[in-house]
Amino acid sequence: MDIIETIKEQIANNTVLLYMKGSPNAPQCGFSARAAQVVMACGEKFAYVDILQNPEIRANLPKYANWPTFPQLWVNGELVGGSDIMAELFEKGELQQLIKNAVNKADA
Repeated sequence: MDIIETIKEQIANNTVLLYMKGSPNAPQCGFSARAAQVVMACGEKFAYVDILQNPEIRANLPKYANWPTFPQLWVNGELVGGSDIMAELFEKGELQQLIKNAVNKADA
Protein backbone atom coordinates (compact mmCIF):
# COMPACT_ATOMS: atom_id res chain seq x y z
CA MET A 1 0.00 0.00 0.00
CA ASP A 2 1.17 3.49 -0.84
CA ILE A 3 2.32 5.44 2.24
CA ILE A 4 -0.09 8.32 1.52
CA GLU A 5 -2.94 5.79 1.42
CA THR A 6 -1.74 4.42 4.77
CA ILE A 7 -1.74 7.92 6.26
CA LYS A 8 -5.23 8.65 4.87
CA GLU A 9 -6.47 5.34 6.32
CA GLN A 10 -4.97 6.06 9.76
CA ILE A 11 -6.59 9.50 9.83
CA ALA A 12 -9.95 8.18 8.59
CA ASN A 13 -10.02 5.22 11.01
CA ASN A 14 -9.12 7.13 14.19
CA THR A 15 -11.35 9.87 15.54
CA VAL A 16 -8.48 11.35 17.57
CA LEU A 17 -4.99 10.63 16.26
CA LEU A 18 -1.67 12.01 17.47
CA TYR A 19 1.42 11.65 15.31
CA MET A 20 4.34 12.02 17.69
CA LYS A 21 7.92 11.05 18.48
CA GLY A 22 7.70 8.09 20.83
CA SER A 23 4.55 7.03 22.67
CA PRO A 24 2.30 8.90 25.12
CA ASN A 25 3.93 7.02 28.01
CA ALA A 26 7.46 7.36 26.63
CA PRO A 27 7.67 10.50 24.46
CA GLN A 28 10.97 11.09 22.69
CA CYS A 29 10.90 14.91 22.58
CA GLY A 30 9.55 17.75 24.68
CA PHE A 31 6.97 18.84 22.13
CA SER A 32 5.58 15.31 21.85
CA ALA A 33 5.54 14.99 25.65
CA ARG A 34 3.56 18.21 25.96
CA ALA A 35 1.16 17.21 23.18
CA ALA A 36 0.52 13.78 24.69
CA GLN A 37 -0.08 15.28 28.15
CA VAL A 38 -2.59 17.77 26.75
CA VAL A 39 -4.48 15.12 24.78
CA MET A 40 -4.49 12.69 27.72
CA ALA A 41 -5.79 15.49 29.97
CA CYS A 42 -8.85 15.74 27.71
CA GLY A 43 -9.89 12.37 29.16
CA GLU A 44 -10.84 10.54 25.96
CA LYS A 45 -9.23 7.58 24.23
CA PHE A 46 -6.98 8.43 21.34
CA ALA A 47 -4.70 6.67 18.90
CA TYR A 48 -1.09 7.57 18.23
CA VAL A 49 1.57 6.80 15.66
CA ASP A 50 5.25 6.84 16.66
CA ILE A 51 6.89 8.49 13.66
CA LEU A 52 10.33 7.39 14.86
CA GLN A 53 9.22 3.79 14.26
CA ASN A 54 7.63 4.77 10.93
CA PRO A 55 10.21 6.71 8.90
CA GLU A 56 8.05 6.70 5.76
CA ILE A 57 5.22 8.39 7.64
CA ARG A 58 7.71 10.81 9.17
CA ALA A 59 8.95 11.73 5.69
CA ASN A 60 5.57 11.95 3.95
CA LEU A 61 3.04 13.23 6.49
CA PRO A 62 4.37 16.83 6.45
CA LYS A 63 3.79 16.96 2.68
CA TYR A 64 0.32 15.41 2.97
CA ALA A 65 -0.71 17.65 5.88
CA ASN A 66 1.05 20.76 4.59
CA TRP A 67 2.38 21.03 8.16
CA PRO A 68 6.16 20.71 8.55
CA THR A 69 6.59 19.65 12.17
CA PHE A 70 5.64 16.98 14.69
CA PRO A 71 3.64 16.31 16.75
CA GLN A 72 0.43 16.62 14.75
CA LEU A 73 -3.05 16.16 16.19
CA TRP A 74 -5.88 15.07 13.90
CA VAL A 75 -9.51 15.10 15.05
CA ASN A 76 -12.32 13.86 12.79
CA GLY A 77 -9.97 13.81 9.83
CA GLU A 78 -8.92 17.44 10.28
CA LEU A 79 -5.48 18.66 11.31
CA VAL A 80 -5.73 20.60 14.57
CA GLY A 81 -2.04 21.54 14.74
CA GLY A 82 1.12 21.05 16.74
CA SER A 83 1.88 21.19 20.45
CA ASP A 84 1.70 24.99 20.80
CA ILE A 85 -1.73 25.13 19.16
CA MET A 86 -2.92 22.14 21.20
CA ALA A 87 -1.76 23.76 24.46
CA GLU A 88 -3.39 27.08 23.54
CA LEU A 89 -6.71 25.40 22.67
CA PHE A 90 -6.51 23.34 25.87
CA GLU A 91 -5.98 26.44 28.03
CA LYS A 92 -9.10 27.99 26.48
CA GLY A 93 -11.10 24.78 27.06
CA GLU A 94 -11.61 24.39 23.32
CA LEU A 95 -9.52 21.25 22.78
CA GLN A 96 -11.40 19.30 25.45
CA GLN A 97 -14.72 20.21 23.80
CA LEU A 98 -13.44 19.45 20.29
CA ILE A 99 -12.20 15.99 21.31
CA LYS A 100 -15.25 15.20 23.46
CA ASN A 101 -17.63 16.16 20.65
CA ALA A 102 -15.66 14.11 18.13
CA VAL A 103 -15.60 11.00 20.32
CA ASN A 104 -19.29 11.32 21.22
CA LYS A 105 -20.18 11.72 17.54
CA ALA A 106 -18.08 8.66 16.63
CA ASP A 107 -19.73 6.58 19.39
CA ALA A 108 -23.26 7.60 18.37
